[in-house]
Order: sequence, then structure tokens, then C-alpha cells
Amino acid sequence: MNQFNPREYARCAGFGHRKVMPRACVIDGKKHLRSFLSDALEDLGFITGECGKAGELAGILVAQPPDLLVLGMSFDGTEVGNILEILVKNDFRGKVLVIGQPESIMVKAIRQIGEEYGIAMLPALQTPFSAGTLRASVAALLPAEPAPSPAVDVAEALTAGWLELWYQQKINVRTLAPSGAEALVRMRHPSWGVVPPAYFIHDDRDPHFRNLSEFVIGRAVEDWRYLLAQQGPVDLSINMPVSFLGDRAAVRDLCRALPDHPAFRGLLIEIDSNEVIGNLDLVIDAAREVRLHNVAIVVDNVGAEWPSLMGLQNFPFVELKIDHQFVTGCADDRLKQTVCRRIVELAQDHGARAVAQGVETRADFIAAHDLGFDLMQGYLFNKPMGVKKFARSRPGLASSADQRS
Repeated sequence: MNQFNPREYARCAGFGHRKVMPRACVIDGKKHLRSFLSDALEDLGFITGECGKAGELAGILVAQPPDLLVLGMSFDGTEVGNILEILVKNDFRGKVLVIGQPESIMVKAIRQIGEEYGIAMLPALQTPFSAGTLRASVAALLPAEPAPSPAVDVAEALTAGWLELWYQQKINVRTLAPSGAEALVRMRHPSWGVVPPAYFIHDDRDPHFRNLSEFVIGRAVEDWRYLLAQQGPVDLSINMPVSFLGDRAAVRDLCRALPDHPAFRGLLIEIDSNEVIGNLDLVIDAAREVRLHNVAIVVDNVGAEWPSLMGLQNFPFVELKIDHQFVTGCADDRLKQTVCRRIVELAQDHGARAVAQGVETRADFIAAHDLGFDLMQGYLFNKPMGVKKFARSRPGLASSADQRS
């Protein structure tokens, strides 16, 4: 999990009026169980960390004291005893949640000893558990009101190392097989948790987003190598402003940064449709140039302005991604269906793929299938997630309870 400098944390602690996102640390001797529990807690809104043995705990309590400590049951009694003693020595003020059978001798002993030490012990969470029972167990630690949406300085975030890329799978409409993934920038602020780009304050000294673009390119290449080792090659797409294509030095640097590996099949750069239409000559020229370096351009968020893309003598785009507002709920909206159908036909006429964004229900999926889309992405299949969780994920229909979580 991400680490941060305590001094940096102290400096930014006044970022808001209060600590919004609760912090949790999962302690378990088995890595896959720690990862599973961390993912579940992160989905509930916790900032999570992991600890594999008692000897690591003291440093965590000093550097990033958690509000919740989740104790798995893969340890023996001696290790658990050491953990409880470390909590007492470090004056731990949070709560402890033990996962296991409440009536087992081990769980009862841990809770009894913890209470004797003066540690706040939550009722044990019985296994197997669901997202609902986990939420109920930690409900008292979740914010009583929605987290505010602060603006955060991107330049500070880059310096502090708070930025990361999350990935959302693209799915083949016909086969339901994975077909690449879109990289999305997220900021993991030490106080506010995960902050989406809508609340970033951009650096006035970098009006063309060169620094942020360099971060995205570098991290995407690193993540591609990680995913290659974990699950095989994944075709990635990244989002860029059109100003990036106008910076020839930046484009050359991008081409040099791409993996020199036989499994690398290329990189897709997604440019918002309004920027593409407003700078068609620039984008078309850049698209011709970068395709020689295994890079292709995608027109993102295509909507009512789609007729501006008709009649182009040179159509260098490999994908048209339809804006989610025309896909979500299209099964019951003839106007949305008409817009989608015309854009799909435009893509097909030029040998490009049509991608449906915002597929959230089975009805949306059926409509996307019937309208002739090639690819789709949306909460029906999976949410954006960090690279490690993405590497472990398997595409499939999400349950109705998970689609909006």
C-alpha cells in the first residue's frame, strides 16, 4: 500500500476542517487475505494499509495511526499476544476488529485479553462475511456525513507522490472477453482519501499539463510491465489534453518511453471530442505521426457533436467512445438510441471501433449489443481500481449491490 512521510502528513493535516476518511490497517500473516480485506475496506471508504507480522506494527502506529485495526486469524497465539502488547505500548486509541468465529476459543481469548488491556474491541466479524456485514461491523467509524469535495493542488500532489492510475476494463460486446483497459488518474490524499480529477487544482505554471502528462505516461508504462508479469499483456489507453499533441517534444518523449517488448501491442491516447473537433488539423497530423510509433488516437466522449466528424477525407481514429450520458439508460430512450446508432455507423464506415461508456445495467448491455457497439465499459462489469487490484480481478457481471458502491 502507499506510504507517506509523517512530516508531509503534518504539513497537510490542515487541508480540511477534519479528517474525513477513516484509516484502517489489516494485520494477517497471509498476503492474499490482507489484500482481500484491504480491498473490501477501501470500497467502504477507508484509507487502508497492511501489516504481515507483529514486528511491522509499531512503525505503522507511529507513521500513520489507524482508526481501525483488523486482525485476521492466520497468526498463532504468541504472535497475537505480541500484537496486543504493541498496541498497549503505543497507546493505540483506535478500535480492533477480530475476524473469525465469535464462539471459538481463540477469538474469545483475543477479545478478553484486549479488553483487559483497555483496547476498544469491536464485536468479532463472523466468517464468511459479506460487504453488508462488514459495513455493519465498522459503521461507527464511517463518516456520518458525505465527505466534502475539496480542491487539491496537482503540483503538490506530484511532489508528494499522491497520484496513481486506476484502471477500468474494456469488454468485448460479443464475447464478453476483456479487451484492454482505460487508465484514470486518482489522487490518494493522506487526509481526504481518494480524490477524483474533478477536484484537482491545476498548476498555473504548467498550462499544458506537461508534468501531469509525463506522470501518466511513466506510470502507465510501469503498470503495463507489472500487468504483463501478473496476467499477461494488456492494451492500455490514457487520457491526454489536445495541447499534448501540439508539443512535438512531448510526443517524441512519449514514443521513446514506450516499452521495447514484443508483447507490447501499442498505446491508445484518448482526446476529448470537443478538443478534437476544435483542433482537427492538429489532431489528424499528430495521429498520422504517432501511428508510426505504435500509438493511436481515440476520440473520447463523443455525443451530439458527432456530425462534425463526418466527411473527413482522412479519418485516423481507431475508436469512437460514446459519452456515457447517451449510453446509460439508452434501453428506454429512443433519442439516446438514435445518437448511439449514428455514431456506431460513423465508426463502422471508417473501420474504427465504437465503444459504449457507462454501461450500468443489463438493459444497457443488451441495448449496446443490439446497437452494434464493439466494446463497452461500465459499472455493470467493474469499477475503476488500482493496478494491483486490477491485476487480481476477473471481468464479469457485477452484482446489483456492487454496481453503485
